[in-house]
Amino acid sequence: MWNPAVYLTYADHRGRPYYDLLSRVDAREPRRIVDLGCGPGNLTRTLTQRWPGAVVEAWDSSEEMVTAARERGVDARVGDVRDWAPLPDTDVVVSNATLHWVPEHPDLLLRWAGQLGAGSWIAFQVPGNFDAPSHRAVRDLVSSARWAHLLRDFPFEKSEVVRPAAGYAELLTDAGCTVDAWETTYVHELTGENPVLEWIGGTALRPVRAALPDHDWQEFRAELIPLLDAAYPRRADGITFFPFRRIFVVARVKN
Repeated sequence: MWNPAVYLTYADHRGRPYYDLLSRVDAREPRRIVDLGCGPGNLTRTLTQRWPGAVVEAWDSSEEMVTAARERGVDARVGDVRDWAPLPDTDVVVSNATLHWVPEHPDLLLRWAGQLGAGSWIAFQVPGNFDAPSHRAVRDLVSSARWAHLLRDFPFEKSEVVRPAAGYAELLTDAGCTVDAWETTYVHELTGENPVLEWIGGTALRPVRAALPDHDWQEFRAELIPLLDAAYPRRADGITFFPFRRIFVVARVKN
């Protein structure tokens, strides 16, 4: 289950890649823009500010996120990105930090590139930090003797699901697109008692939270905190620096 309030804890930090991604989309007067994985809709709303004449279509697999998006005035619907197909007037497809949850997303990208009209845009961003200390700490704890039997089916994000920027560039160039692909490591300045835990609690730790009853969840958190503190020490001024690598792709359909 996705929790919009938890996800929005670091809304400014999470939003920056969205704006960096869209800054490379040079669509002038798109007719329809689709946001796949719209989340709570706080970023989707900005699409109408940039392109006021466009119809904005938003999808998310989480009912909780769709409800939050609708409360913000976004025309959002519950749906799996694997089931989405572009309408004839679709000119821009945006997917922000969503496709890494879909192992077969390269096939989706190829399908969309074939279905979209000439001049349409596909823009997406996925995390590239699956081997970061935060993720390694969670994997180590999940596989420990205390938790392995309870979390043996834990579907933790895997690095092999996401390709490097060059891999996506090759994929979509071969599909007949002009591609702009790059990688960025953001160094987020976080504050608070357990900021990295709070960050991953809204995303990567969701399957753990869903699998554990309240008492076990609190125990798991208590064991994870010192591991994260060691990997991301808090400075004397209260700041914790949290590097986060992301992969960006903006492709324009040529054929």
